[in-house]
This record gives sequence, structure tokens and C-alpha cells, in this order.
Amino acid sequence: MAEKTRDKILATAEKLILETGDSEVTLNQIASELGLSHAALYKHFRNKQALWEAVASAWFNREIINKINISPSLPQKEQLHDWLWSFVNAKKTAFNTNPKMFALNTEYIDNNTQALRNVLTSAYQVIDSIMDYHDPKFEKSELILAAFSIFTLPNFKDTWNDPDYDQRFEMLWNLIKDGI
Repeated sequence: MAEKTRDKILATAEKLILETGDSEVTLNQIASELGLSHAALYKHFRNKQALWEAVASAWFNREIINKINISPSLPQKEQLHDWLWSFVNAKKTAFNTNPKMFALNTEYIDNNTQALRNVLTSAYQVIDSIMDYHDPKFEKSELILAAFSIFTLPNFKDTWNDPDYDQRFEMLWNLIKDGI
């Protein structure tokens, strides 16, 4: 029951952001929409920061991580290339199609190094699996993804629709592929 309520809170918070066009939705607004007390939200989230991190994280996983599908029959490096290309394009698409949730994700995930690391752990796991690193700390995977930060960090979002986007990605890939 608690998990269902938590999921409803997350869905309602995201819905209100999309309806109001504002990432500054209050906890009172969320509670009112659900017919709960403001205090009831704290049974599921320790504070407002935790709620918004959970909303942004759920959105990130649904709209970015879960939309990536690659063929496991490809050679490792091709799988990695295709996964990275899909990842950066999913992030770009999220920015272009849902700027309000992208802004929330930026505020509560990308601008919080621990939250970002937590959200990206699933990405590190995929890279680790593709490359058969078997690294419990995902250090190599994190470095690979970090190399592509110009295509994933919000500070660079204004370059994601530039005409040379594909070319810049391939240039970076060609620069690192022999070292992985």
C-alpha cells in the first residue's frame, strides 16, 4: 500500500508540473490533489528535496534509460557505441520535448552530484555489462560516460541541436574507442 501511495505522489507531482508549467509546485498542492494532508507526504519522503529527486529520477529512468534498446548480437564496441548514441539522443529528445521536466531533472539531479551518481548507476551497470568489466564500483563505465558529458550535461544543452551534433559525437567516439 505504501508503495502505491508513493507512486501516486510521484505521478501527481509530475502531472502538476506539466499542468502548471512550473517546477515550483508546492507540497500542499500535491497533498491537496491527492486528498492527503501535507504531513502525510513525509511518511513517504523525508523532505521536499527527496520528493523532487524521486520525481526527477523516475522521469529520467522512464524517459531516458528505459528507452534505450540495443542489439546484444553486435560486437561489444558497437553495442557500446549504439548504447551511448541512444543515451545522448534520449537526453536530447527529453530536453526538446519536455523542457519543464528537464528543468526539474536539472535542478534536483544534474545539480546534485550524489543524486546524479545514484541516477546514473543503472547506466554504469549497462556499460559494465556490455564491456564485461565486472567492476563493482563501475569506475571504467563512469569514465566512459563522463567522456560524453558534452552530450548529456544540461550546461551544454544549447549545443545539442547544432548541425554538427552527430559529427561531434562520432569524433569523440573515434577518439576514445581504441582505449576502451
